Amino acid sequence: MIKVEFLGPINREPANYNIKNLNELSEILKNDNNLLEWLEKSAVAINGKLVFDKNIELQNGDIIAILPPVCGG
Repeated sequence: MIKVEFLGPINREPANYNIKNLNELSEILKNDNNLLEWLEKSAVAINGKLVFDKNIELQNGDIIAILPPVCGG
C-alpha cells in the first residue's frame, strides 16, 4: 500500500492506494475535480525526494507527498 499526503492548502486527508507508479495515481486523482487544479501545478516527492518521472516503480510502504506551490517571506 502506498500512502499519499496532500500538503499545504490542498486540505485533504492522507489516503492509501494500491498502485505501482505515479501514472496510476494520476489516473485515480484526475477524476477528483477538487484536486485537478492542484495536480497541474504541484511537485511530487516520494519518501522525501522530489521526482519527475511518473514511471518510477513504487514499493509497498512508500509515501508520496503532493507539494503545492507556496509563497512566503
